Amino acid sequence: MSTTMAKKETVQRKWYVLDAAGKPLGRTAATAAKLLRGKHKVDFTPNVDCGDFVIIVNTDKAILTGKKMEDKYYRHHTGWIGGLKEVKYRLLMEQRPEFAMELAVKGMLPKNSIGRSALTRLKLYAGPEHNNAAQKPEAWTLD
Repeated sequence: MSTTMAKKETVQRKWYVLDAAGKPLGRTAATAAKLLRGKHKVDFTPNVDCGDFVIIVNTDKAILTGKKMEDKYYRHHTGWIGGLKEVKYRLLMEQRPEFAMELAVKGMLPKNSIGRSALTRLKLYAGPEHNNAAQKPEAWTLD
């Protein structure tokens, strides 16, 4: 009995669509990270980027449970003294819902070259339409 190890040249990449409408942001991001990483595949290999392409639609309709809309902040530093910037997630979800979803998915991917290349295969759309119909993406239900 032998184990198959995926190679970079032999990876078959598929396209999947996730609908975030009415679903928790983190659950959607976790599913997207799993698909981008390729962990759902039988021949998953940790040191090879064997993930698929993921399209997430309706990111503006994703929900945050509990009091996260008011209590959770997106913080970043400009690099200047006193340059800590804070944005409440309520504002972030209103103004830049794709960015909020991208942050969530990015945090669930490995912090190395495989994670960076996986993030390039993530396509985010605030509305229900996407312009990747030519790739014939399959719908993926959240588990």
